Amino acid sequence: MKKLMLGNEAVARGAYEAGVRVVSSYPGTPSTEITEFSAAYKEINCEWAPNEKVAVETAFGAAMCGVRAMSCMKHVGLNVAADPLYTAAYTGVNGGLVLCVADDPFMHSSQNEQDTRFIARAAHVPVIEPADSQECKDFIRRAFEISERYDTPVILRLTTRLAHQRSPVETAERQEQPVKPYEKNIMKNVMMPGMARKRHVYVESREAQMEKDAAALGLNRLEMRGRALGVVCAGVVYQYVREALPEASVLKLGLSYPMDKAAIRDFAAQVDRLIVIEELEGIMEQEIAAMGIAVEGKKYTGRQGELSVQRIREAFGGEKAPEEPALPARPPVLCPGCPHRATFHVLKKLKLHVFGDIGCYTLCALPPIDSLESALCMGASIGMAVGAEKARGRDFARQSVAVLGDSTFVHSGITGLVNAVYDRSNITVVILDNRITGMTGHQQNPATGFDIYNQPAPQLNLEGLCESIGAHVVIENPMDMDALEKVIKEELNRDGVSVIIARYPCALLDKRRPIPARVTGCRNCGACMGLGCPAIERDAGGVHINAALCNGCGLCVSQCHFGAISCGGDRT
Repeated sequence: MKKLMLGNEAVARGAYEAGVRVVSSYPGTPSTEITEFSAAYKEINCEWAPNEKVAVETAFGAAMCGVRAMSCMKHVGLNVAADPLYTAAYTGVNGGLVLCVADDPFMHSSQNEQDTRFIARAAHVPVIEPADSQECKDFIRRAFEISERYDTPVILRLTTRLAHQRSPVETAERQEQPVKPYEKNIMKNVMMPGMARKRHVYVESREAQMEKDAAALGLNRLEMRGRALGVVCAGVVYQYVREALPEASVLKLGLSYPMDKAAIRDFAAQVDRLIVIEELEGIMEQEIAAMGIAVEGKKYTGRQGELSVQRIREAFGGEKAPEEPALPARPPVLCPGCPHRATFHVLKKLKLHVFGDIGCYTLCALPPIDSLESALCMGASIGMAVGAEKARGRDFARQSVAVLGDSTFVHSGITGLVNAVYDRSNITVVILDNRITGMTGHQQNPATGFDIYNQPAPQLNLEGLCESIGAHVVIENPMDMDALEKVIKEELNRDGVSVIIARYPCALLDKRRPIPARVTGCRNCGACMGLGCPAIERDAGGVHINAALCNGCGLCVSQCHFGAISCGGDRT
């Protein structure tokens, strides 16, 4: 049966067909949908873990005990999961273990352009790269076979363009896999120094064997055309190359690490000029050059951004695309009715230094809210606030807050809070508890009270947790900006660690039909424009409310000093 599938959907389908029984992940664009689609198969036990480290540990435990397991994440999530991954490469697996990692060239929704292949090489873990949805489905199945055959975790590397494109997929039936026996094996599964030294030797021999077997694995493909130009590529870049350079011969690497060096030498001997075209870092180019083969690549495509047919065509002398007319910039904004808007409006009013984090609220670094001053990685805001107090003293801390979301706090903010209390810091932390993991599309987390299947689950008590750590806790409704401002002022002057839980649900969770705000007698002072709400529009005649966008939250009412904006009525 053929079906048009999203790349991520095809990965989930392939995992289902491969007999996978456990999937543990943390949501992260562009990988999120793999786990969401996997949860639709009743044969797969799926979960949203608190973070990627826990997710990989869970999947590893399942694999060690004999079933096929998978964990999915974006590229920066692999940093969090690197600790178990590096050692899992030593211990090996039992049932197959595959990590689906989605890189994000051009940083469509990420803070860096990290290349997963670097971590894979450092961890000595094989990398498989599909080029379309059919290969996403087929290659994930092969990844589990390779994992079990060579006793190793395997990384299936995707990119944003591949994860979110659609192409036809031929589906098949699920092949149930027997549960492999679990045997106590201290020498293999306990990585104390004496055991780890021996396993390191095994890892190197395994890698060498995979390189010898690369051709027989059938993931690479040679397409000979002319001799003039030969291109080595992998993943979705193959699609660009075929269209941009139709006369070129191509060695498409489905197994991009370890590389089939024999095939590369043979290919190089058959072409006059060898080029590697790869997104982000020049990893394959460097490895081929180290083999003593004349090769080029990054001098044409660079190390930054996402490749495309046109970009490759132009890099190799093709006609440049006509310049498109300049269009007005459309920076991303918080949704109408978002409670984060209220919180950051108050923080800006108080002229505080805001150590930010990863989530929808990162957008509050942009005008007109422009109050967030830093965003490093998940959970970093609390540590930065502690460091700032150490560097600049208590007075600076009284003018600063650390801000992070509920899901981010559970992901990696808890240990930061433990450190802050243990270190006797004087900081104020604001947890934006919007009752969901919002930025990646409304996934559940331990603080929401529901699991991945939207079934009731034990709910983490954020205030109880923070109090047990030793912080002073206040819960406030951020939509009441006057009350929130009063609380923030009080907590900034409190000694010790203070946590303000700004609790109000994400605007998109409210499915009732909104009653939009109304404007009458506007004096065009512009005070309400500072909220940055996309539903508020202004021209020479004054402010207008776009009823198609308005959520009816009423924040704008509180900002109008002349009573020109009203909001109310029943919503159904």
